[in-house]
Amino acid sequence: MSVALAPEQRELGESLRRFAARHAPIADTRKALDALAAGELPSWWDELVSHGFHAVHLPESYGGQGGGLLDAACVLEAAGKMCLPGPLLPTVTAGAVGMLAEATPAREALLHALGSGAPAAVALPEYASFTAHQVDDGWLISGVSEVISGACSARLVLIRAGEKWLAVDTTRPEVATRAASGTDLLTDLGTLALTDYPVAAGDVLAGIDAGRAEWLTVGLTAAVSAGIADWCVEEVTAHLRTREQFGKPIGTFQALQHKAAMLLVNSELAGAAAWDAVRAATDTPDQHRMAAAAAALIAITPCPEAVLDTLTMFGAIGFTWEHDLHLYWRRATGIAASIGAATGWARKLGELAITGQRDFHVDLGGAEEFRAEISATLDAASALRNDGPGRQGDYAHFKTGPQRTLIADAGLIAPHWPPPWGIGATPLQQLILIEEFANRPGLVRPSLGIAEWILPSLLAAAPETLQQQLIPPTQRGELAWCQLFSEPGAGSDLASLTTRATKVEGGWRINGHKIWTSCAQRADYGALLARTDPDAAKHRGIGYFIVDMRSPGVQVQPILQVTGAEEFSEVFLADVFVPDQMLLGEPTGGWQLAVATMAEERSAISGYVEFDRAVALRRLAAAAGDERDHALRAVGELDAYSNAIKALGVRETMGLLDGQGRGAASSIAKVAMNILLRRTFAATLATAGRLAMITDSDPAVVEPYLLSPAELIGGGTNEIQLNVIAQMILGLPRK
Repeated sequence: MSVALAPEQRELGESLRRFAARHAPIADTRKALDALAAGELPSWWDELVSHGFHAVHLPESYGGQGGGLLDAACVLEAAGKMCLPGPLLPTVTAGAVGMLAEATPAREALLHALGSGAPAAVALPEYASFTAHQVDDGWLISGVSEVISGACSARLVLIRAGEKWLAVDTTRPEVATRAASGTDLLTDLGTLALTDYPVAAGDVLAGIDAGRAEWLTVGLTAAVSAGIADWCVEEVTAHLRTREQFGKPIGTFQALQHKAAMLLVNSELAGAAAWDAVRAATDTPDQHRMAAAAAALIAITPCPEAVLDTLTMFGAIGFTWEHDLHLYWRRATGIAASIGAATGWARKLGELAITGQRDFHVDLGGAEEFRAEISATLDAASALRNDGPGRQGDYAHFKTGPQRTLIADAGLIAPHWPPPWGIGATPLQQLILIEEFANRPGLVRPSLGIAEWILPSLLAAAPETLQQQLIPPTQRGELAWCQLFSEPGAGSDLASLTTRATKVEGGWRINGHKIWTSCAQRADYGALLARTDPDAAKHRGIGYFIVDMRSPGVQVQPILQVTGAEEFSEVFLADVFVPDQMLLGEPTGGWQLAVATMAEERSAISGYVEFDRAVALRRLAAAAGDERDHALRAVGELDAYSNAIKALGVRETMGLLDGQGRGAASSIAKVAMNILLRRTFAATLATAGRLAMITDSDPAVVEPYLLSPAELIGGGTNEIQLNVIAQMILGLPRK
């Protein structure tokens, strides 16, 4: 996933890639490594400036392109992907920090210089020590910095002395830069020393917040890391497709497929986190800090490991000076080091996440008439109450009664469905509906539960009479559903199912055995897969049936789980008659309907990120104690990952609003959600200690942990999802 969302942003990134391919091929970069380390500008720097890549985010009045920070991030992402050398990142960052200053002559001079192409850098206060000694006509600045990326090539360096920010002219005699041996071979590294550097009152840059400067730096740095991660995915995928061992492409080896798929998952999350950190620059300080910390933990600090994973998939080929991997690896490592310790960022985010959460609200605008209609309907619903129990469990979103009926009759249970079952809501209208429910905390949005995965198949393939019979009462909460897919010998490999459907007069006779069926003991109807043609190929010869769970021959036997609950069941089907009208589609066309159902399930499960699984850990972290620091860091790491998944979903939605098709977000988010759950429970147990000895502890620790397999396995195991990503998204060869 690119940081770019809009077509114009994608073209901007592509323009930089074309520029790099023409002017900075890696073969030429290798010849210039010593010159780059000494602070010499690349020979093509003036050409880059003439294209405006260095100042795409600066106003046109200063020589910039008049774009925004996200435009600059797209340029930097492309630079990371193309291994573009030179001080582009520090220069762009200096421009972004300079834009924070109040409108003064000092700001004007800085931005004009940057717009004209002066290379620059930023010495963040945390990594420098400068003092200001007042004299009659201003101040004298002295002090030193730690190593700064781009210090030796910089014409201007932004520093803070005391509470004063200023742009230091590195050509003055009071300034000394000293080159350091950098891990990143593509951008110079050095320290800055000032001795009685004179500053007049008019030279001070007023209004720059040190926190904002740091968070901007992290967001833009994350864009470069996202580009590196994207390069890794492309390069390793191409390698796995073509490299052969033991007489076949190594991309057929499942272990390598899974590693490549995880590389893609992590790359997608990195891009989403970088995007969110950059767009957060206009949010409140706490929100900006949260987004920056998440980008630090998801995009920047894991990037060296991503390149190392890529290297191991290349084998010894990648562990050579001749291969380009080492340049990306060293750059990723140097960049990750530049933002400080990951543990510090985790602690910062954890402190904020104890009491607050990242706000992923999207400013929708427009659609006032639709919003007014929805608002009136939900206000009317708020005046009613649900007085009946839910058929799918004792949860508020399953309850039945006048309130739910009003919402169902208005087409708002599944608003994206076509009338009369929904209102054919566009993605924008769906977001408005989400907002309007959120504006009424006392109004619980009804859920279809398992039926949410199944009813789309009825919409696609059931006759109208069956739709009329089943959909309205399901939306009112009067009917419950189950999914009769898995079998003892066909779990994730559903195409291997053996339940048989034999054609008889007026319908079909079903015989078989289903397992792990959620809510079967409460279900009125079930969606069932059965083999209708035993001689057909594996994925063909399968029918998709709707079974009345009260039919003779249906036996439901609950399965006692590790928690003592009975949410799953075995279902035995002995000569169960299913009428012809309860077969959806063609007798051998059920596989595609099943795939659509499972896609709905994966989307729903990946959406579970909206439910906070770290409640217990937050409470433990908020309490004083020896483990508080560990708990804070754990909360920060988990929230960073969770926020990246949410950002992925927001970007997918925004793409839909822009008319783009659905991407691979649901499969990627399903894998990421599984990882998040495992990490959450591991961190909670590690922090809770002896509290986990008690099943009914406060906060609840063990019970949510023991329930976690339902989500980890539901919708397909992680291993199956990684197969899907590797083969269907990355295009790696099957065995």
